[in-house]
This record gives sequence, structure tokens and C-alpha cells, in this order.
Amino acid sequence: MNMQGLTDRQKRVLEFLEEVQGRTGMVPSTREIQEHFGFASQTAALNHLRALERKGMIRREPGKARAVSILSQRTRERIVDVPVYGSIAAGFGEAGMVEEREGTVSIDAVSSGLGRGGKCFALRVRGDSMLGAQIVDGDLAILEQRPARDGDIVAALIDGETTLKRLQKGREGVWLKAENPAFPDLHPVQDLEVQGVLVALVRRM
Repeated sequence: MNMQGLTDRQKRVLEFLEEVQGRTGMVPSTREIQEHFGFASQTAALNHLRALERKGMIRREPGKARAVSILSQRTRERIVDVPVYGSIAAGFGEAGMVEEREGTVSIDAVSSGLGRGGKCFALRVRGDSMLGAQIVDGDLAILEQRPARDGDIVAALIDGETTLKRLQKGREGVWLKAENPAFPDLHPVQDLEVQGVLVALVRRM
């Protein structure tokens, strides 16, 4: 079992879940977790379950006390923590890309289409130039650092400014296209550098 990234208490809670499930065929309820560890409330037990879910150890079904699946080692290995580096404009370009790390987001590498060993990062979207591609303000764009193809949605540095747009290649060169008619195409005067290719979106409802 790979428990890297878990606190000692989280490891003990996970081990308790596995022990009870192996013995009874069911995972313990939040009340049973509370009583076993002497937590002051069921909320404390629930917070530990939420932390285990965020770290890819279990999967929960909201609203049901025992609807918890303990993920297999193989499934857990698919979960990757992607660093979040500030925001990117989905509008007109802005000078520079924020490099300060804000935390991480955990995603399923397989369902997100990440390549084996691929290097990825996340940026929060600001603006509405990509509405036609169902990308809205506040979305978390998961980007992989790999060669971009014609038609890929990319985070790009164009003449010193960063933006999220669709990459277009043609006889006249390479440019960036918005998915909103209110925004013009962006043609580089000097440089256009792709920093990452969009592979997934994370949206909070």
C-alpha cells in the first residue's frame, strides 16, 4: 500500500476502513469512525474521509453514510497531484504568467488523457474568450507540457503576454484563435511559445 502524502492519523483511518471492510464486508460509518478514534464529533471523522478522497485513497458517494469505496493500489497510482500556478487570461493576453504555486489538485491521469510520465500543471481561467469551447471564468485548466498540434487549446506566451486560446497553423504561420466572436485572433508580431496543452478542466459548481 502506498501511503505517501498521508498524515499518521489519515493512515490509521485508512487502515481502520480496510480492516473493518475485510472483516465485515462493509466500511464503517462516520459514527463508528468517531467512536473508534475518540473524535469529538462525526464531522471530524468526515473531514478525514474527505482528506483521503482528495488524496485518491477512497471514493465517496455524497449523502450516504457507508458509500465509500477503498481504491485499489492500481487505481490510486492513476491519481496525480497537479500543481496550481496562479491564473491565465482567457481574454486578451496579460503580461507574464504567475509562477507562484497556490497548491495542488488531484486528478485521474488516465481519464484526463495525461501521457505516461507527462509533466503537467494547472492554471485558473479568467475571462470568457473560450466560451465556445465550454471553458468559463473560474475553471481550472489542466495543461500538459508536450508538443502542440493544430487545433489544440493551449496556454501560450505571445509577444510577452500569456493567454489561453486555440492554436491554429496555416500557410500564413501560427496564431491563436478565441472561441468567442467578441475576441479577435492573436497573431504574433515576434514570438509565440506554447507553455502547455489543455488536457482537462476542473470546475466547481
